[in-house]
Amino acid sequence: MAKPIARSRAPIWTRPAPGTRRPRLTRDQIARVALAIADAEGFAEVSMRRVAAELDVGTMTLYYYVKTKDDLLALMDDSIAAEVLLPADQLPRGWRAGLTALARTSRDVFSRHPWALYALQGARIGPNSMRHIEQSIAVVADAPLDTQGKLHLLSIVDDYVFGHALRSSESTAHPIDAKVMRMIADFFEDQLETGEFPHIEALVAGEDMHASFARFAQWMSEDARFEIGLAALLDGFERRMDPRAPGPAAEPQPDPRGARPLERRAAPAIAGDRRLERQAAVPAIAGDRHPARADRRHRASRAAPRPRRPRPRR
Repeated sequence: MAKPIARSRAPIWTRPAPGTRRPRLTRDQIARVALAIADAEGFAEVSMRRVAAELDVGTMTLYYYVKTKDDLLALMDDSIAAEVLLPADQLPRGWRAGLTALARTSRDVFSRHPWALYALQGARIGPNSMRHIEQSIAVVADAPLDTQGKLHLLSIVDDYVFGHALRSSESTAHPIDAKVMRMIADFFEDQLETGEFPHIEALVAGEDMHASFARFAQWMSEDARFEIGLAALLDGFERRMDPRAPGPAAEPQPDPRGARPLERRAAPAIAGDRRLERQAAVPAIAGDRHPARADRRHRASRAAPRPRRPRPRR
């Protein structure tokens, strides 16, 4: 992960661009070249020397336009922010439709620049970032929420988009070769034969572990998963905004660890007592309606030795 960006100098945006009549380089041109290097070869390859070489200028010439590496990162970050902006004629009306469009655009941008999720953390806010904030606030202007609620809505949708983009980038940045995948599959099969993982075993349902992995990977990488999650998130907010929704819309309780979840006060009842959860789950696994009897059968089945399944030859 990239180190936090130093903040010892004033942001590049507080200084005017070189004021010659026909500047040899523009900030936008510098940012585009730096982004192209990061996209093609990785962020680690971005340096003042490399950017200058791609622009066919000397390194000291580049320093005339961009004083520090931090300034270069600020230009890159603001160039990415420009990609997130939607033209006014492409922005749907209504807070939900508009926020959905912004979320999809942000996901697509981070799909093109996955390294930015790590490398540009802490970059100074620039003019295009300001425009993105302005557009986002305008989108939720008609949402029936107070100012704090609107900012919560925006930030939580951002959290969802960033999390999805991060998960997707990790799966593509760290591929597993076939030999290692076979070793992992064999490990899973050995562990399932111990009987300690009944829910995972039910999920596999006797299928070859390699086929199961392929099926799970497809589920986790489908674009539809992003749409399902985003719709569920916005459904929750829409329900909280609707005064006709059943149940009291109580304020969330402070999390003792410092966070403030948005769940209603009734949420702890969903988790309940862990012992009750285990007791309720046993009949479904054992196929018996009597909890105590099912529990005894479940324990006995775990204690008894289990026959090893024949492993298909590869």
